[in-house]
Amino acid sequence: MPDLAICRKSLFKARAVLVGERFDLRAWGSVDALATIPLTVEVKDGGLAVLFRYGVAVFFDVAPLDELGFLDKLRPYIVNAYEHPEIEEIEVEIRPEARDTVKPGTVLLEACTLERIQLVADILSKSVLLALYEARVSGDFDRVEPLAVEMEQKGRIPGQQRALLKNIGAMLLIEQRMVGRAEISEKPELLWDHPGLEGLFVRLQDEFEIRERHQALERKLNLLAHTAHSLMELLSSRHSLRVEWYIVILIVFEILLSLYEMFFRR
Repeated sequence: MPDLAICRKSLFKARAVLVGERFDLRAWGSVDALATIPLTVEVKDGGLAVLFRYGVAVFFDVAPLDELGFLDKLRPYIVNAYEHPEIEEIEVEIRPEARDTVKPGTVLLEACTLERIQLVADILSKSVLLALYEARVSGDFDRVEPLAVEMEQKGRIPGQQRALLKNIGAMLLIEQRMVGRAEISEKPELLWDHPGLEGLFVRLQDEFEIRERHQALERKLNLLAHTAHSLMELLSSRHSLRVEWYIVILIVFEILLSLYEMFFRR
C-alpha cells in the first residue's frame, strides 16, 4: 500500500467539486497514479485528488490555491465545463481506537488507507452530483407549474412544444447520466476487492441519504416525464383536430364551388 502523506494527520478536509459534464480520463492517462479505479493522484504538498468520469474531483487535504492549480491543469480534460461548480465538503478524522463510522459533518476512520479514502470520495462525489440534479429538477417543476395553472384557469394548453421537447430531453439526459455514467445506486467496484469496507459504505450512504435522494429524484423525473408526455399528446390532439377542421372547411368549400358552377354558371 502506498505511503499517503495525508495519513500523517489526524484531521483533514474532503471537498468534492463538480466542474463539468464529464472528464476524459483516458486522455489524462494513469502515469504516477496511486490507483486507477477510481483514478487517484497526488496533489502538491501531499494532498490527494480522486477523479470520477462524471465530472467530479474530490480533494483530500488540498489547500485552496493548490486546488485551483490542479483544476486549471485538469481543464483540457473537462467536457462541457460548468460556469458555477457544485461543491460539498466534509471533515475526515483518523481515530484508530474507533471503528469506521460517520457523525454529522465528520467521517471517522479507524485506519487511513487508500481504499477508505476512495470510498469516502465515491459517496461524496455522488452526493454533489445528486445536489446538481435536484436543483435542475426543481427548476423544471417551477416551469411546469405555470402550464398547469394556465390550463386550470383558461382551459387551454400553452403551445410551447419546443420548450416541452427541451424539458423532455433534459430529463432523459439526467436519467442517463445517473444510471449509465454515475451509477449512483450501484456499489463501487473497490468493494469487490475489499468486502470488509461494506459497513463503512452503508453508513456513508445513510449519512448522505444517497438511496433516498436517488429514489426521490427518480419519482420527480417520472412525474415530470409523465406531465410533459401528457401535454405533448394534448398538443398533438389539438393539432390533429385543427387539421381535421381544415379538411372539413376545404370539403365544404369544394361542395359550394361545385354548386355554384352547377346552378349559376350554366
